[in-house]
Amino acid sequence: MIRFLGVGAAASLIALILVCLAWEGWLAPLRPGGSMLILKAVPLLLPLFGILRGKRYTYQWASMFILIYFTEGAVRAWSDTGISARLALIEVLLTLIFFTCAIFYAKLTKRH
Repeated sequence: MIRFLGVGAAASLIALILVCLAWEGWLAPLRPGGSMLILKAVPLLLPLFGILRGKRYTYQWASMFILIYFTEGAVRAWSDTGISARLALIEVLLTLIFFTCAIFYAKLTKRH
């Protein structure tokens, strides 16, 4: 179960990075030709290596950190239209998967 949660968290985080890059790079950027909002993917690299290594502390703080992306996705899903709104819903889904996997991973790896 712990391995499944770790894979789920890592896969959803990597997918979220790729979605952010594609979204702001060429699929539906705020400005034609891309926007500087593509840099929103950079902070997602901070927890990536700790998640890949199974560091419990990284799972703990990243579960709170990811809520920033959940909020952005929820707001843009509500306010944007077309493909941008669909990408925002994908962002929300990926953050929910990551959050769920991360909190259960942290709980199940707690030392008694």
